[in-house]
Amino acid sequence: MVDTVSPARSSRRGRRRSWTFVVLTSLAVAGWFSGQYVEGLAGVAARTPQNVTAASHFDALPWPIRFLFIAHIVAAGLALATGPFQFSRRLRARSIRAHRVLGRVYLISVLAGAVSGATTSLWNSLGIQGAIGYFTLDVLWAATAWQAYRAIRERRLHEHQAWMIRNFALTYAAVTLRAALPVLILVQLPFSTDTAFPHLFDAAIHTIAPWLGWLINIVVAEYLIARRGLPGVRRSTFQESRSERTQQPRQKNPATA
Repeated sequence: MVDTVSPARSSRRGRRRSWTFVVLTSLAVAGWFSGQYVEGLAGVAARTPQNVTAASHFDALPWPIRFLFIAHIVAAGLALATGPFQFSRRLRARSIRAHRVLGRVYLISVLAGAVSGATTSLWNSLGIQGAIGYFTLDVLWAATAWQAYRAIRERRLHEHQAWMIRNFALTYAAVTLRAALPVLILVQLPFSTDTAFPHLFDAAIHTIAPWLGWLINIVVAEYLIARRGLPGVRRSTFQESRSERTQQPRQKNPATA
């Protein structure tokens, strides 16, 4: 007898594996790299060398900028660690209260990370490209979080889901960037055989790094939103979605919508 797996079951397994991968990579980057930055700043302050360029750069700046940099690292790390669990259907089904509390923690972390990140991006070590790239990321990060919050407050559930996908795509840029940097360095190797590794790393991080992670993720996010039939960015889509909502009876359990 041939053991067959239904397409729906196979799709659920694929989503579960993808979600698990996102959780593990998010926790790894949130814990490891956030800890590195904080440890690097502490090491620089204690005059013990640390191999964290950003820490060395921000240590030379006034203390309010250093404080905002630490706030950005901590808030962004917390957002990255809690964000994947907002997409857990099991969590929403078991405890909508836990989902809401975790959602508030996530959105507050995003807003704190975006405000502190937008400010410190003006003093980044990558020059004008870094300032524009990271500042744009932080503005979009805050804007999508606000749209997600507004949508859920007005019980526009599908719009909330779409904006949360966009917002976490920007949060996950921290992972995508670190995964893409080795690829960028390898691409340069055939054309820079006499160039030392640190120079290849600097070339990659000073040119495309401020844009790479979040641009890739936004494209993927829009693909996932369209695939799930969720509302697009166009305002006409929002109006149509609100109209449909007023014509439908109110659901007893909005978390499962």
